[in-house]
Amino acid sequence: MTPLQHLAIIGSGASAIYLLKHLLDEQAVLVQHVSTISIFEKSNLTGMGMPYSPRTTDRFNMSNISSEELPELPMTFGDWLRQQDSAYLMELGVEVAEISDSEVYSRLALGRYLNTQYREIVSSLTKSGFLIQEFSGCEIVDIHNVSPGGDLVLESATGEKFRCDRVVIATGHCWAGEDKPENGYFASPWPIWKLLPAAEGEYHDFTIGTLGASLSAFDVISSLAHRHGEFTTEAEALKFHPFAGTENFKIVMHAASGLLPHLQFDQDEPYRKIYRHVDREELLAMVDVHGFLRLTTYFDKVCRPVLIEAFTKDRMTEMIVLLADPQFGYKDFVEKMTIEHDYPNAFEGMRYEMIEARKSVLEHKPIHWKEIIDDLMYTLNFHAELMPAEDHLALHSCVMPFLMNVAAAMPLGSGNILLALYDAGKLDLMPGKVTISDEQEEPGKTTILVENGEEKKSISYQMFVDCSGQKPLELENYPFHGLVKFSHVRRARAH
Repeated sequence: MTPLQHLAIIGSGASAIYLLKHLLDEQAVLVQHVSTISIFEKSNLTGMGMPYSPRTTDRFNMSNISSEELPELPMTFGDWLRQQDSAYLMELGVEVAEISDSEVYSRLALGRYLNTQYREIVSSLTKSGFLIQEFSGCEIVDIHNVSPGGDLVLESATGEKFRCDRVVIATGHCWAGEDKPENGYFASPWPIWKLLPAAEGEYHDFTIGTLGASLSAFDVISSLAHRHGEFTTEAEALKFHPFAGTENFKIVMHAASGLLPHLQFDQDEPYRKIYRHVDREELLAMVDVHGFLRLTTYFDKVCRPVLIEAFTKDRMTEMIVLLADPQFGYKDFVEKMTIEHDYPNAFEGMRYEMIEARKSVLEHKPIHWKEIIDDLMYTLNFHAELMPAEDHLALHSCVMPFLMNVAAAMPLGSGNILLALYDAGKLDLMPGKVTISDEQEEPGKTTILVENGEEKKSISYQMFVDCSGQKPLELENYPFHGLVKFSHVRRARAH
């Protein structure tokens, strides 16, 4: 590495924070090679990230990761929360007397925490001899390669140019779709404020549709529900009471599978590790003569024995017997576990599963197989480049939908909110593949086509929100020497 390099980081959210933490941890070596670190953030708020910024999210939007699950930073999330006064915590949507390291809290609270850790790390890097340059409110829109092996030039949205030797893109979430508010269509829920009634006392007195039934959809549901009614606890159950004037307010989630995510569960090892169940040398030894790591090989040699051990701890005898059969492959496993979670009525299924989930969390009784699945896929994530194309297709079409349904792990509080809204007749879930027409004929509405088997149905909404998540970005868009697309080490759970 050439001495006195200038490193640029685009983005200052969680990915960038963990990169900076790594630079700090390895400062004794890296300070000899990197003299300047420039951090570019398109928002005026640095060190938070889009999902946790007050400019995009709401106090009613919950994070999906606890303090004990977060990779190490100067201070833990739990300890930081304990240092805040009750008034500030209430402002951030944290309304509990006692902070728990295993509990999840609001996105706003996590954002404020990340900001303090970012500041602490930047300060420590400065003291260690790095020159830190921060450019807030500066959106980088292009990167130019001056010459092969030479400097890179970053270009901002206002035309400013910045030179550097290396670039790390840590931009995280990027929503490429375009909102069409004239038709009530929104390509993403963010910022959440665009979906809310314009003024206090105004309501969306109509049915709202969401594409997706996972965490982003729940953010929309929670933010809107808290502005169209109030929640009370009656006989230890959460109840929703709609405000007058919201008789027609309702939300319908559209999900191809018709499934809701699994609920939060307790874990023996909440922090993910790449090589917990197999070491690097063992994994690389599984590569075949063509240089590929096959999904079947990974399942048979790594997943199968570990899952058998997990199901033994969970006393799930049927799964132990099935996995002991070599003919029972990863597709059979996914199908079997999906069926176990598939109910004629997804909300009643959640109500049933809530009993086990509450027992797991409150009595600290881990559900080992769910934890193990998260770990195993986390390991595979770091070696995905070894898989052939056909296994990538199988991974994304078969395994990942199942994994995200398990690993999304909806907090119990969010599950209670969904059930309260369902019981009040204000929430529904419709299975089927959704297609949104490019040409909308009815002014002020978005029409979708729902296909569920042979049945096809056309539905129009005054508001329809795409909550299906971020689409993958192609690295080929950034063919530059010295550039790295970076994702911080995190567990598989989505925002």
